[in-house]
Amino acid sequence: MTVSEDFAGLTGPFRGELVAHCYRMLGSADEAEDLVQETYLRAWRSFDGFEGRSSIRTWLYRIATNVCLTAIERRGRRPLPSGLGGPSDDPDAPVVVGTDVPWVQPLPDALLAADRADPAGVTAARAGVRLAFVAALQNLSARQRAVLILRDVLEWPATDVAELLDTTPTAVHSALRRARAQLADTLPAEDDLAEPTEPARRALLARFVTAIESADAGLLAELLRADAVLEMPPVLTWFAGRHAVTRFIQAQFFTGPGWLRLVPVRANGQDGFAVYQRDADGWWHAHAVQVLTMTASGVARIVAFTDPAEVGRFGLPDRTDACPH
Repeated sequence: MTVSEDFAGLTGPFRGELVAHCYRMLGSADEAEDLVQETYLRAWRSFDGFEGRSSIRTWLYRIATNVCLTAIERRGRRPLPSGLGGPSDDPDAPVVVGTDVPWVQPLPDALLAADRADPAGVTAARAGVRLAFVAALQNLSARQRAVLILRDVLEWPATDVAELLDTTPTAVHSALRRARAQLADTLPAEDDLAEPTEPARRALLARFVTAIESADAGLLAELLRADAVLEMPPVLTWFAGRHAVTRFIQAQFFTGPGWLRLVPVRANGQDGFAVYQRDADGWWHAHAVQVLTMTASGVARIVAFTDPAEVGRFGLPDRTDACPH
């Protein structure tokens, strides 16, 4: 076996979870893939010096974390609209677009499953990538992000985290406490986001598709929680509350039955849809990717990434003359 084959065989199975790790740190699917490439390049260059004092997985995470910390120094944080201000109270007012904001991006679940990945690796990749959690992480400093991810998501010992960050276990514990407190002020309580049972989840998704594709505002309102939220990056304006969300969607997107189609996707370990709009000539054009937060009491949040390029990230066409189903 050549050195190249040995390196590929040892490191390849961890690609998916490294993509997830870099995505948690940066909030960008594009940057995560680029930074994993940089991680593997650095690992290849130093492979001859790897003496097995730690596992391959730990060694790769050390490299990836340092690559991410360097990258964050050159970039601003990536928010969602709800992280930049309060909701609009007027669904009929013009929305404001923030094209200069580096927004959090959705992460296709397909990127988390590396070839030959074992179940433990897939589980590690899918942990801690829910959209609200990743967006909340962006409010932390770079080192706080690293500490919280390594300790709470990956469950590294404090001594290992301290060694990676060239600090002390005491400092790690202190940073972790501050990071947890800051996230607690940002994220909703877990009890409020209790997921529906599998049959209920499927039924809720099916009814959501029916509501959107048939432009049925009444049905959509039935499916939303009273405190439902709608965010639409790169639009800065966002809405909170069943009435405001339903009214905005009805006014802006419900031109009539049959003009929207939803194609199921999985992003951030959550259910979602690629949204297509039909033009007058019958062509379907990619419009957005929706990521849903679903609970036992209904849809709690819709984040609609209204950049057609996001649809292509899920391996779907940007334009087609056939129903995308």
